[in-house]
Amino acid sequence: MPVPLAPIAATAARYGAIALAGYVIARQLERGRTDQRAEDALDDLPEGMSAHRPRDRQQWNLAGRMRRVVRLGENGPGVEIDASLLGRIRFRKV
Repeated sequence: MPVPLAPIAATAARYGAIALAGYVIARQLERGRTDQRAEDALDDLPEGMSAHRPRDRQQWNLAGRMRRVVRLGENGPGVEIDASLLGRIRFRKV
């Protein structure tokens, strides 16, 4: 019995496109560096979300932090998750 190649080819093309997109993104990423001032600012954030809009600027400032401890079992091994973000959205007329 012959094997239908159309479904296999479509799946292979889809996975090939995903692999190509991942390769292109990986090639365009620049090597980053660790800025201690930014690390300290993220560590000083309180837990929760906040947003404000300064009246003297045309921008929104956002900040958020979530800290959780996940354990396997009652007293089992665990891992702490600390996710922080700082953001700024600026609107200017050009």
